[in-house]
Amino acid sequence: MLVVIAIIALIMAVLIPALQSSKLRAKSVLCGSNIKQLIVGLMMYETENETFPHAFDNTPMYPPPGGCPGGSAYDRMGWWWFNYIEGFYNKANNHKTVLRCPSKWLRNPRLENNILCGNYGVNESICKSSSGWESHSEFIGTPLRSGHISRAAETLLIVDSGYSMINWWHATDAPPDSLGNTIIEDTAYIPGLEINKGRALWPGQEHDAINGRHPSKTVNVGYVDGHISRTKADGLFVEKTNDGYKNRSPLWAPKGTPLFELE
Repeated sequence: MLVVIAIIALIMAVLIPALQSSKLRAKSVLCGSNIKQLIVGLMMYETENETFPHAFDNTPMYPPPGGCPGGSAYDRMGWWWFNYIEGFYNKANNHKTVLRCPSKWLRNPRLENNILCGNYGVNESICKSSSGWESHSEFIGTPLRSGHISRAAETLLIVDSGYSMINWWHATDAPPDSLGNTIIEDTAYIPGLEINKGRALWPGQEHDAINGRHPSKTVNVGYVDGHISRTKADGLFVEKTNDGYKNRSPLWAPKGTPLFELE
């Protein structure tokens, strides 16, 4: 009996890590499928409206169907990019919705239940916001369309993210202006990016931001041309150089858009 028990224990010791690894990989595949569906929705919106939707839009005088996402205490109230894609936000209370990353790990119930936190973020250099802070002016204005982007296959549109909109400032350790954690938008992050260890984060974001979501600290990325790929989080890092920022363009910002000039 002792021999049988020992054999069973040995088998379990071998199988459990393998099962856990398979579960993580399955979640990564589902996450990639979610991003693919979201890209299709974004592209359908562009086809009908000739631009991508705003990342955030506070110009409508009425709330979006289903009410404003997020919490008024720490999120801006208005329409978000997914509110413009029919049928997505109406299912937001269902944890299986494509708006929720199955691999996110937020240890704060307030953030865990907020559809804006810890799921997917659109690139503000493409979708842009209708309003914002003056220092973030390059991310404010009319959203772009795919025809404005010469290297669409190399330009990020949507990605695993700590917040529902994200930009290259969140992927560099030397942004043009400082980012803190007073405003939750400023704590947007790429899960697993090495520089997140030194970032100012909200309580509960640390595990998701530092340890990442998917095996080997990879993230699912959707590009403007419609294809998706899984890549190392550090592959999205924007490095400050003497000539500007490496990986800023075309990865995060479309080729040809003016660099933000610090006053």
